[in-house]
Amino acid sequence: MDTKNILVCVTQQKTCERLIKQAHEIIDEYKGRLFILNVVGNDVNFLDSARESEALEYLFGISKSIGANLAVLKSDNIAATIAEYAADNKINCIILGKSPVDKTENNFVKELKNLLKNGIEIRILP
Repeated sequence: MDTKNILVCVTQQKTCERLIKQAHEIIDEYKGRLFILNVVGNDVNFLDSARESEALEYLFGISKSIGANLAVLKSDNIAATIAEYAADNKINCIILGKSPVDKTENNFVKELKNLLKNGIEIRILP
């Protein structure tokens, strides 16, 4: 089987642990590397929020326990930042969590697909 690199996009919520764990199960099949990414807007100061910084610290611990790194980037264009990170790290598959608002998710996924190169697969997990 071909080697694949997987990128999991997370928010500052502990519930994103499920995405990391599911991706870890998938990556075992592909023998690739697992990358975890959180992109926040330039105007967001998440370190001032105890809940958000605690959640990121928690996700960092989960990532570290499975041998993955959690990167946090600031950008006002989240989709473009994810696409650039995917290209830079030779990502084959991007895993996103399902949005509670389908319309927003569809617009974001369309925008991301338009920015991605080399046929990168997008999987949306519940």
